[in-house]
Amino acid sequence: MIWHRKHPRATADMLGYVPSFLDEDDPRPAREQFHANYISGWSPFKGFKMLPDGNMKYPNDPPTQLLFEGYFRDELVRFYQYAWVAIVQPDGSFEVSRMD
Repeated sequence: MIWHRKHPRATADMLGYVPSFLDEDDPRPAREQFHANYISGWSPFKGFKMLPDGNMKYPNDPPTQLLFEGYFRDELVRFYQYAWVAIVQPDGSFEVSRMD
């Protein structure tokens, strides 16, 4: 998987271990691999809205900035400020989990 920087001040160090939780040789989708490989698992958090520019908005909070994104097969994985990670499906549906 290739991560593409989406914010000018983003650095690869911000991704931490997140890239290591996905393995192209593992046939499972990103959600299942994150759940199995991240110590706290994948815990979806409800309430975020995906904005047209890729940032996310939670009610009464400022937008959460998109820092990196990349495709894992047909899923778009997005990494945001504060270690939020979104998995966007081809139909536009998505789940968000904190992975700090």
